[in-house]
Amino acid sequence: MTNEKILLVDDEQDILTFISYNLKKEGFEVLTALSGKEAIQIAQKEKPDLIVIDVMMPEMDGIETCHELRAIDELKDTLITFLSARSEDYSQVAGFDAGADDYIAKPIKPRLLVSKIKAILRRKNNVSEPLGELEIEVGNIKIDREKYLVYQDDNSFALPKKEFELLALLMSKPGKVFTREVILESIWGTDVVVGDRTIDVHIRKLREKLGDKHIETIKGVGYKLKLVE
Repeated sequence: MTNEKILLVDDEQDILTFISYNLKKEGFEVLTALSGKEAIQIAQKEKPDLIVIDVMMPEMDGIETCHELRAIDELKDTLITFLSARSEDYSQVAGFDAGADDYIAKPIKPRLLVSKIKAILRRKNNVSEPLGELEIEVGNIKIDREKYLVYQDDNSFALPKKEFELLALLMSKPGKVFTREVILESIWGTDVVVGDRTIDVHIRKLREKLGDKHIETIKGVGYKLKLVE
């Protein structure tokens, strides 16, 4: 039995009750919130392992809620997934852009939902650090795997976990083209299905922070870190 803590966020009480029932049967501790503001308050107090958020909510929607959660330092590495009836590509991109780790489309059968949630949580419990040295330096970029910090020129900053792992992978072999399949398997694992645009969103975020010149797109194949002086 698990004792992992999950926070469910939805403005419809019957949905919260239904999902809570199925998760509690599997041994999860379940917290619920009927709004984004309530979710932020509960998350700060309870520090859940996973937050599951509906996109369409009044006042503060799921995207804005996710942005707010990611801005809280102690929650920046908390797993977040959307569970929404909006399955359009642009909605999923917006979700990942807000900092979500996954996006699950409704409708979904309870057993499959529980299975997906377990797979998402396995990322947190079984993620291994990339192989190699604790510090890597390529050109004007240096990463510290122990501190999860990136140094560029005279600046230092932290990255969300998946962005950091993606950068570490690319920096492990500068100039090597990493295929999309290798990136997905290395960063997200083989037992988790993520949206097709997940890699693109994370690459775009890295480019925004590091500059466009460092990561090159190889159309139809993948990405590589360019050697820039």
